[in-house]
Amino acid sequence: MQSEQIVPDQPTSDDRAARRAVTVFPVLVLLAGAAGLATPGTFAGWADSVPYLLGIVMFCMGLTMTPLDFKGVAKRPWAVAIGLVAHYVIMPGLGWIIAHALGLPPQLAAGLILVGCAPSGTASNVVTFLARGDVALSVSVATVSTVLAPLVTPPLTLLLAGEYLPVDAGSMMADILKTVLLPVIGGLVVRLVAGGLVDRVLGVMPWLSSLAVAAIVCAVVAGSAGTIKSAALSVLVAVVLHNGFGLALGYGAGKISGLGQPASRAMAFEVGMQNSGLAASLATAHFSPLAALPAAVFSVWHNISGSLVAAWMSHRSRRSRPAAATARPAPVPATPEEA
Repeated sequence: MQSEQIVPDQPTSDDRAARRAVTVFPVLVLLAGAAGLATPGTFAGWADSVPYLLGIVMFCMGLTMTPLDFKGVAKRPWAVAIGLVAHYVIMPGLGWIIAHALGLPPQLAAGLILVGCAPSGTASNVVTFLARGDVALSVSVATVSTVLAPLVTPPLTLLLAGEYLPVDAGSMMADILKTVLLPVIGGLVVRLVAGGLVDRVLGVMPWLSSLAVAAIVCAVVAGSAGTIKSAALSVLVAVVLHNGFGLALGYGAGKISGLGQPASRAMAFEVGMQNSGLAASLATAHFSPLAALPAAVFSVWHNISGSLVAAWMSHRSRRSRPAAATARPAPVPATPEEA
């Protein structure tokens, strides 16, 4: 079991870059949503581009992967398995419970459940880093949950959202393969073949992904602009509850499993932060633009809440370090390749 990683109080360049990313991204998505709401006619034809935009996001994710990400799974299969079970049990279940409790209309209920059935969010690794959590475990869970999404997301959506709207699980599985798994594999192959070239432009990938997600949100909001005003409050309440309980229960799952503090922090974000771009794409293609609204709101909110929770966790680490140091010597943390 690993103790908390000892990190200098002064922010590093990685700290600053990560904070900048999770600060700018929600603002960018908010502006995109506002544009879609203000002038929906301008973006009327963007809905057909949503799967391709998601493909760009997932290709960029693949470019950031290395074989070390998969070696991390082999080194700690039990911890990764706990993360996967927690993710694909807690968030889908919460989506169903909250949809029922709030009495959401069928389109919004199905959309919220679909968000819960999506794999881990692409920003969860960055937020785990800011929270001084177990980044390697975060990367492993996010990677495997994404790879398993074609097999897990469609049947879960059929099981939980089928009472609200018809769900074609086979067609949904094919869409996830085309828009998620194939682009991720393509990005990974390009990284393996042309690693030196990719390394030079790696810093651009998060911003390219952010622009693509912002465009997805813009298209989703524009497609349902006429009904957003009446549904906005209920969707926001549902998303805040979904994300908040997901973060808390994910952290609790890590603690109950005895994974230690850094790993529990990683679990919180791997459970509570979703690939809302995928959920928006699937909802638009298989339900309606209105059903994609929970995913659009989630894409903004989970980055804000994740950043706030990460800052609080990081602050707690700094406050507890002096006491821990006087109690006993802190063990040497694992290297980034191992932890």
